[in-house]
Amino acid sequence: MNTSYFTEISFPSIDFVWDPSRSFSIGNLEIHWYGVIIAVGLLLAVLYACGRCKEFGLTEDDLIDGVLCVVPFAVLCARLYYCIFEWENYASNPISILYIWEGGLAIYGGVIGAAIGIVVFAKVKKNKVRLTTVLDITSLGFLIGQSVGRWGNFMNREAFGAPTDSIFRMGLLNSMTGQVEYYHPTFLYESVWNLCGFLLLHFLSKRRKYDGQIALGYLAWYGLGRTFIEGLRMDSLYWGPVRVSQLLAAVTCFAAVVVLMIMMFREHDPAKLFVNVKAARLAEAEAEEALAEETEAAENTEEAEEYEEEADE
Repeated sequence: MNTSYFTEISFPSIDFVWDPSRSFSIGNLEIHWYGVIIAVGLLLAVLYACGRCKEFGLTEDDLIDGVLCVVPFAVLCARLYYCIFEWENYASNPISILYIWEGGLAIYGGVIGAAIGIVVFAKVKKNKVRLTTVLDITSLGFLIGQSVGRWGNFMNREAFGAPTDSIFRMGLLNSMTGQVEYYHPTFLYESVWNLCGFLLLHFLSKRRKYDGQIALGYLAWYGLGRTFIEGLRMDSLYWGPVRVSQLLAAVTCFAAVVVLMIMMFREHDPAKLFVNVKAARLAEAEAEEALAEETEAAENTEEAEEYEEEADE
């Protein structure tokens, strides 16, 4: 859907009107606000994760390594997901799939790619991290990044929904007709939904009973919201008559809720949380080191006493 002819943005219910530029220039370099906002979302997610990594048994080095591994997978899959379901736009010139600067990324593709990247990262790290633990803290980062990143859609005048006259309507000035058209600001709905999900899971994560619980909560929460919000959008990716992301959201939400319900009726030993397992390993290693030092000190003392006895003789 071509949205380049939309200019002024308004929200009549709060008397808000603004016509922001989609990009800015530094010398000959044109920088799009969409990319800047996505980068800010990623940065905030990483900073948050670094601040809480110890609560999950991870280190900042683990997180930075994870980001370097996961981001390429996320970007690649976000692009492929979009291009697969918009193939008619690329069939005549497949090389244009690489023209990522022209737009065309799908969040669900990014989530799938990130999940693949996390699995690869966990395999490489082996016993240093646990897959479900990384998924937990990454899910919280996802909600931050997605909540902030949706405002890139605001700057681009995209990812809005069907026409509406509701109190939440967003006005877009059509420069071709000179008329203001009103639509559902679905980017805003999703941003607020993700923010609420982050706040909820942030507090629940402090009382999590097993590794993977927060990741399941993310799938359930985001899937539920996306199922309804996607139904309002005018730029959905389709597979035949089916909105792909809406179907995927509904399926993952249902599956996550089922697993959460099953896990709710099982007993969970706090000692099995990765952060506690790692703490126990560290305590054991420190105890062994202390014992070795005591043994060495005792041996040195014994040798010293024998030396003194020999000297006295």
